Amino acid sequence: MTLDIGKRLKDIRQERGLSQRELAKRTGVANASISQIESNRINPTVGALKRILDGIPVSLAEFFDEGAQDTEQIFFAAEELVEIGDGGISFRQVGASLKNNAIQFLHEKYRPGASTGKTALTHAGEECGMVLKGRLQVEVGEEKKILGPGDAYYFDSHKPHKFKNIGQEECELVSACTPPTF
Repeated sequence: MTLDIGKRLKDIRQERGLSQRELAKRTGVANASISQIESNRINPTVGALKRILDGIPVSLAEFFDEGAQDTEQIFFAAEELVEIGDGGISFRQVGASLKNNAIQFLHEKYRPGASTGKTALTHAGEECGMVLKGRLQVEVGEEKKILGPGDAYYFDSHKPHKFKNIGQEECELVSACTPPTF
């Protein structure tokens, strides 16, 4: 089942009693952009969606957690991983509901040229990851580094950060975030 991002955003915004204008004011994202996302005329980048959700506030994991079961599952087949990415980035999350979990674990794939967006992400917690294949440019605060297979990162997620595949092939990595605020 594919999640209708526009409808889900509108439903959550209205549940929280927010107008599009108030959400735009909180996030710095134009009211017209929020309207276009909610009507599915445009698809937001992961970074833009994260910025909008931070204004509600709700995490990406919670946003894509619609109707998830609260049962404890221990093992996950590849097809059971929950897709919380969109466009040129795939974020496949282990576990559908992270309500009582202390960590968020992701299998990520970036198409060539794909990025988390022009605006840096920030959220509570810490995150780390390791590149399995391809090349990933990671920016954290003022620092920027290109990582290849076997290279890793670890940082405080309060620091503004961005990710971009600068290679000619798909970039694949595994990452974790604690608490699961992404």
